[in-house]
Amino acid sequence: MLVAIGVLALVILLSLSVGNKALPPLQVWQSLIAPGDSYADAVVNSRVPRTVLGVLVGAALAVSGVVMQGLTRNPLGDPGLLGVNAGAAASIVTAVAFFGVPSAAPTVWVALPGAFLAVVIVHLLGSGPRGGKPLRLVLAGAVVTAVIAAYVQALSLSLPDVFDSYRYWVVGSLAGRDPAVIADILPFVLVGLALSLVLGPGLNALALGEDTATALGAHPTRTRLTGAVATTVLCAAATAAAGPIGFVGLAVPHIVRGFTGGDHRWLLAYSVILGPVLVLAADLIGRVLVRPQELMVGVVTAFVGGPMLLVAVRRMRAGR
Repeated sequence: MLVAIGVLALVILLSLSVGNKALPPLQVWQSLIAPGDSYADAVVNSRVPRTVLGVLVGAALAVSGVVMQGLTRNPLGDPGLLGVNAGAAASIVTAVAFFGVPSAAPTVWVALPGAFLAVVIVHLLGSGPRGGKPLRLVLAGAVVTAVIAAYVQALSLSLPDVFDSYRYWVVGSLAGRDPAVIADILPFVLVGLALSLVLGPGLNALALGEDTATALGAHPTRTRLTGAVATTVLCAAATAAAGPIGFVGLAVPHIVRGFTGGDHRWLLAYSVILGPVLVLAADLIGRVLVRPQELMVGVVTAFVGGPMLLVAVRRMRAGR
């Protein structure tokens, strides 16, 4: 845990140092603890909101990925598995198209209705007489996500003005976001993380099967409901702030599971730390690769997530 915290601190320091104008880490540290150089202070202060946003988004997506994989008992689970990300995106593009909401600064209140509606529809479609089964929920999520994605594409492509503004948001990026969005999503991220962190024992019991979990005194229905609410809030907040950023919720749990095992209490705790590490590292890579231009975070995480998905599938085959 101390090593993970140290890595996060290092990545945060690099995030404040690297950019069009690189600053030595020592100078960045001095600007943080004892401001005095007006130019260096201005550069560091301009990068602080972007770094804080990366920390919040990374923690939200990674923790929601752990919860989603625990609820569905599917190691390939992703926050978008139940249509949460797609629902949030559909809600935002609808607001941009019909209500004049600027896509550069959508609030979490705009993203939440679509995210919650998508989760409700998935659970209605995927629930049987004894509740939602993992396979049925996954299939229902895939169907709902496909339908919502088609709606988003049809709406954005048929309205050129909406598409022109929406395309900057849909890629997923930490750059160019209004610093006020941090205050908007912070309460939602904190509530979502708090709900998720108390789910560790329930997810551990659920991993043994619903009947066994009930016999052990757990409450599978309550765990699923709480997990669905936590995942929805976290994904809606992250999506509203930075756009759809994929594979973070898939990659981080598998990285953490490699050295902690399957105990969800440790998986959740480490994901809060290593989720921001992955997002900030992807943001740093995007700044360096095509300097002086920038590569969007969503593009970099897709390149990272692809190999991680392949590794996860190979692990599943080896386990069988």
